[in-house]
Amino acid sequence: MLHIEKWKIVLSLILTVLGIAYAVPNALPQAQRNWMEQHMPSWMPHKTVNLGLDLRGGSHLLLQADTRAVIAEHMSTMADGARKDLREAGIGYTDMSANASGISLRLRDPATRDAAYKILHKIDDRADVNIASDGGVTVTVGDKEMSDIKAQILNQSIEIVRRRVDESGTKEPLIQRQGDDRIVVQLPGVDDPEQIKALIGKTAKMTFQLVDETAGFAGPVSPSSVRLPMRERPGTTVAVNKRVMVSGEMLLDAQPSFDQQGTPVVSFRFDALGSKRFCDVTRDNVGKPFGIVLDNVVISAPVIRDAICGGRGQISCNFTVEEANQLALLLRAGALPAPLNVIEERSVGPTLGSDSVEMGKKATAYALIAIVILMVLYYGLFGMFANVALLLNMCFLFALLSILQATLTLPGIAGIILTIGMAVDTNVLIYERIREEIRHGRTVLSAIDTGYRQAMSTVVDANVTTLIVALILFSFGTGPVKGFAVSMSLGIITSMFSAIMLTRLMVITWLRKTRPATLDL
Repeated sequence: MLHIEKWKIVLSLILTVLGIAYAVPNALPQAQRNWMEQHMPSWMPHKTVNLGLDLRGGSHLLLQADTRAVIAEHMSTMADGARKDLREAGIGYTDMSANASGISLRLRDPATRDAAYKILHKIDDRADVNIASDGGVTVTVGDKEMSDIKAQILNQSIEIVRRRVDESGTKEPLIQRQGDDRIVVQLPGVDDPEQIKALIGKTAKMTFQLVDETAGFAGPVSPSSVRLPMRERPGTTVAVNKRVMVSGEMLLDAQPSFDQQGTPVVSFRFDALGSKRFCDVTRDNVGKPFGIVLDNVVISAPVIRDAICGGRGQISCNFTVEEANQLALLLRAGALPAPLNVIEERSVGPTLGSDSVEMGKKATAYALIAIVILMVLYYGLFGMFANVALLLNMCFLFALLSILQATLTLPGIAGIILTIGMAVDTNVLIYERIREEIRHGRTVLSAIDTGYRQAMSTVVDANVTTLIVALILFSFGTGPVKGFAVSMSLGIITSMFSAIMLTRLMVITWLRKTRPATLDL
């Protein structure tokens, strides 16, 4: 144990230098950190630990997904599909209606029940189809299938919210699921969440639908059309066909730009399927108005002058630059599958956050000072070795947190303080074992060699069991609990390296230079 291979020594020194280099940016003023981030190469140490909501201040939003609207739309789509398929098969029916759990109808001729069953079962293979002897039919989506639909809606909503928030430039947002229909959004550094709320709250469901020219702006609307408000003409409505010709899901990209007159517009690009469908629709409807609908509002209804087959187009509607930017962002991120309602909103002021940072710094400093003094008083020179390794361990910990771009919260600071105690605990186990060997009459070299060798199993067991607990906390915990688990896990890893490798390297170097006959430990 008193012999260390050269490659281990070189590796330890390299890791120590890198650890200090990557930890240093956290101690620099904000202005210098900004300069380093802008002017230094990406591979150079310039990243810092991100502060969480409780340390930096910001906003906390709790959103609830209105899954009922999507489920109702799903049932309505099922009913439309059933109408179409039954009509094509020549099967008569009456009283078809959609409800919260499925659709119901009545067959005109009960003898067609077998054919109707096959058709209705194909509409949604997850649904249960029941046909009574009198021709009454119910198509019901079960509880498990309904739960799957809600989970899919929520997962899609989380992903789209994440895209929108990331596109807005907010750094290190926390976006996670809570319960069956809620999403937690924490935005560090965002003092005024109104812009983010407006961004998140928009469904941004864009469709391209033909304008019903027979109904126009004031005529009677047919069952196949719906009247929607126009953005360009406040207070005016226009009838558009219910059939969606091209949907916003086929968009590949959307960017704000300017037309030839310098007016802000939104340029968009379709995928292959969208390009073909857009080309076919515009070719077949030259001279007709084409409505661009966003969240049930017609933002533009230009007349198709010619077939558009390049898969590209523009949306112009007297946008301001900010409106064009926001619409392009929403279209890039995609449409929310369900409306999101803000049911809780909290703000943490930057003053409160800075107070938490100061208290965290003081707590960490007090813990360090107390341990440094106690180790020197109790173990003398060996205590100094342990203290140097402890300071390097803190550098390693902050270096890893910076490289991983982890978000530090108050529980994370608690994990760091706990790591300080655990880091010297390894040295305490080794030193006490060395003391025991000296009392048994061993020489200095033999006592140190035996102490490190015999204490190693205890050290590994203690740290591995603590690491397992930290991993369990990370797996099953949320938010602050995960922050505590991350800082503690990284602290265990760095403390093992600093206590076993660096302290032993310092002890061996001291032994080789001084060759003491006795050990005052």
